[in-house]
Amino acid sequence: MLSVIVIWIYMFFTTFPIGYGIMCVAMRGTQYRVKHMDTYLICGLAGVTVYAQFASLIGPVGLTANLILCVIDLIIVWVCRRAFVSALREVWNNIWENQSGERGRMFIILFLFLLFAYGTSRGIIHYDTSLYHAQSIRWLEEYGVVKGLGNLHCRLAYNSSSFALSALYSMAFLGGQSYHCAAGWLAFLIAKVCAEIIALPYQRKIRFGGLQLKRLRTSDFARAMGIYYLVNIFDEMVSPASDYFMVLIALYIVIRWLELLEESVAEILPYAMLCVLGVFLMTVKLSAAFILLLVIHPAYYLLRSKRWKEIVKYLILGMVTALPYFVRNVLLSGWLVYPFTQIDLFDAAWKIPKGVAEYDAKEIQVWGRGYSDVNRYDISVSEWMPEWFKSLAGSDKLFVLAAVMSVCILLVYAVGMLCRLWKGRRDVLLVQITVAASFGFWLCTSPLIRYGCVYVYLTPAIILGGAYDELLSVLEKRKKPDGAQMSDSERRENERNRAACKTMMGIKAFEWCGTAAVLLLLLYKCAALGREIVVSHQNDYWIVQKDYENYDTKSYQIQGVDFYYPVQGDQVGYDSFPSAPVKTEVRFLGQNIGEGFAAGN
Repeated sequence: MLSVIVIWIYMFFTTFPIGYGIMCVAMRGTQYRVKHMDTYLICGLAGVTVYAQFASLIGPVGLTANLILCVIDLIIVWVCRRAFVSALREVWNNIWENQSGERGRMFIILFLFLLFAYGTSRGIIHYDTSLYHAQSIRWLEEYGVVKGLGNLHCRLAYNSSSFALSALYSMAFLGGQSYHCAAGWLAFLIAKVCAEIIALPYQRKIRFGGLQLKRLRTSDFARAMGIYYLVNIFDEMVSPASDYFMVLIALYIVIRWLELLEESVAEILPYAMLCVLGVFLMTVKLSAAFILLLVIHPAYYLLRSKRWKEIVKYLILGMVTALPYFVRNVLLSGWLVYPFTQIDLFDAAWKIPKGVAEYDAKEIQVWGRGYSDVNRYDISVSEWMPEWFKSLAGSDKLFVLAAVMSVCILLVYAVGMLCRLWKGRRDVLLVQITVAASFGFWLCTSPLIRYGCVYVYLTPAIILGGAYDELLSVLEKRKKPDGAQMSDSERRENERNRAACKTMMGIKAFEWCGTAAVLLLLLYKCAALGREIVVSHQNDYWIVQKDYENYDTKSYQIQGVDFYYPVQGDQVGYDSFPSAPVKTEVRFLGQNIGEGFAAGN
């Protein structure tokens, strides 16, 4: 646990200046000012990940890459020293004392910091981490990007930018173990964002009768789903799995976007920067690309106002974010977007054969549908979906049904808006359409829960939560008229207002019941997690984080170099390097493995 805390402190001091520098460039010429500490940290985390990807194109992501990063940080701090110190002071005040003058937020953050450091120090190593995550990270630590690496094992061509981040902060160059703390750090940051549901400055209190009631917003429903997800992965975030990075960043984008809408922020900059973060999310896991539908909002206003300089600025930020991802794709596999062969632009010597890539793409989809036989790829939706649904856990079934129902409600609502039957909130509608489209894409392609649980959770939360929020807005506008003398029209209006008040009280009672149900569910999840931790608890990880799991392997040689494959199963872990699940026939592009691989002998 102590090692996790030390690495997290190092991550804070290396990502915060990068995030500050990026935001300073983005904010130049605007009146917008950063409100949340996590804005700098998430922006910095994305910026450092992009840097680590560029570094991997040149050589190993190790000591030299960290030293250069520290130099960049020092330059930013020195150039912006006065404003930087002011920003740190403002962040500290924001943590310690909120706008109401109530102290205690610091203690919540400190508690979450220690709690998630504990969770990151131990837990369950993800199956795929021992299959290929650990090997992907080790290749980056020792060689950087290697041409045609996917020919050794196709999963090593699954190019997630999160692996570059994990390699940068693994500290393997110190000679000890390779640490994997980045997923836990991101989970802590999102936990801090979700904890804002307890008390937020912008949350209004509404008065009905003699009661003063706290009003939940749509973003709070998203935060509740974030808390649910964090509880689910608490004993798994020790693994550097790309799924965790994808879900957590998607939660952050949606929560902060909704919050901006709820605070009626008109400035385009924060929306545009969240869209750039959406581009980064795509580099973590390509299946998250539908999040880029949110670009419609800032693009519309920027184009309408002809703010060409800002458009160019955001386009450059987006292209720089995506560029290393696509370059790494080509180098690892020979394909622009592996394993999809529809875009065939390159004829590299290290290119993974088209048949292998197509087979891999089909395998991903059938695996998500619950099959291991690729021959079942062409079966109809009506055949595989019932079996897939039956295989889901009970809570997942409920969430999927709620998501499907919510999409149906959204379709009716959207049609009504087009026909002008309702004057709904079009700003929230874009977010609802984005998560619903992402859910639909996931459901129809490869619906493994861990691939797309963020859409399963957020779709009902945002659609139903948005409907709830809009209904409250309508009812809240109705006020009881004063005065003893009332005309007939005023008396009828008063009766309607009384009905609205009763409706509001009924809704609040339903909200209390729903909140109680959610709390009971979270308590049950926390209790189950606690039992799991107690049963598997070991006192070995208070100083050093739990290491990768390793398996028995056999060695074989290719051109005089030892390679490894597992004695049983397909997992190899971290230590046996280089390795693949099976003996592979490849040839070197040069004299050593760092120069790359080509298919065949």
